[in-house]
Amino acid sequence: MKIPMLDLKAQYRGIKSEIDSAVIEVFESQYFILGPKVKECEAAIAEHSNCSHAVGVSSGTDALLIALMAEEIGPGDEVITTPYTFFSTGGSIARMGARPVFVDIDPRTYNIDPALIEAAVTPKTKAIIPVDLYGQSADMDPIMEIARRHNLIVIEDAAQALGAEYKGRRAGSIPHYGCFSFFPSKNLGGAGDGGMVVTNDEQRAEKLVALRAHGSKPKYYHKVVGGNFRLDALQAAVIIVKLSHLDGWTAGRQANAARYNELFRAAGLVDDGKVTLPDVVTDRHVFNQYVIRVPMRDELIEALKANDVACQIYYPVPLHLQECFADLGYKEGDMPESEKAARETIALPIYPELSDEQAKYVVDCIGEFLM
Repeated sequence: MKIPMLDLKAQYRGIKSEIDSAVIEVFESQYFILGPKVKECEAAIAEHSNCSHAVGVSSGTDALLIALMAEEIGPGDEVITTPYTFFSTGGSIARMGARPVFVDIDPRTYNIDPALIEAAVTPKTKAIIPVDLYGQSADMDPIMEIARRHNLIVIEDAAQALGAEYKGRRAGSIPHYGCFSFFPSKNLGGAGDGGMVVTNDEQRAEKLVALRAHGSKPKYYHKVVGGNFRLDALQAAVIIVKLSHLDGWTAGRQANAARYNELFRAAGLVDDGKVTLPDVVTDRHVFNQYVIRVPMRDELIEALKANDVACQIYYPVPLHLQECFADLGYKEGDMPESEKAARETIALPIYPELSDEQAKYVVDCIGEFLM
């Protein structure tokens, strides 16, 4: 049995007529940059996220970048974030000329540990970027309280967590900005790069709209320098179609996660400590990834590959140990939980179309290796 990490072809087959019609509509309109489809997509994402405003941008990375630009964060400033995340989180801070300040993670959720944040705040700190890793919201209430005490901006990197909930509130709706990615492998993916920034602040939304078009307002008049961060109409059209299916796909991912949990327990792999299952501590984990901890992780990956089971490491090298951040002065041992997670975690296929038979085969292969 051959099991991919993600089966986007199966997803496309289920909605092919809808996607094809939406794409043809854009081609017939010949309106490819921004326009009515992007406005429709923004309104839909804003409503889904329980936010008053959404601004479509060119990628999840650019969503983070433009939020930092809107707050004029730059050289001499510090931004606190997690080292256990995709590179764009720390990279966007560095691109602004600011200094990423890394704080270790909670080992249960892999999200930034709020109990460690306040000790990292200095007079140079301007913002906090928590990440909703793997589809589960960060612990936002204590993060927002720290931000209030120190007058800091909070930019939620919710790239993997569209639709996730924290205490009844949707990801992205709690802080000053929420940033989403529509990279094809996300739980809501486009047909290429795309992103969105949500906010409940009208003035911030207006600034984002100007910044994504080189800072112009009106056109050809520039009070600030922005960038070319516009969302393509083709991506917006695809996202609109897929958004109508997202809740169903999320339910499928959650059901697959529950099935994995049952299979691992039934195989006796949890009680004896061979496999550590994901810890769900928030209202709605959307399972963009299903991540377990195992001993001999790298050897297990080779065994799974030999059995045609795809898997993925998120992330093999924490940001504080990346070569490009060597000048920040971090060393191995500074972020022990992030480093341990990088050594022990593995993501398994969790896409909604995964069958019972496929899930059982994945667990059987892992059990055969670990027993």
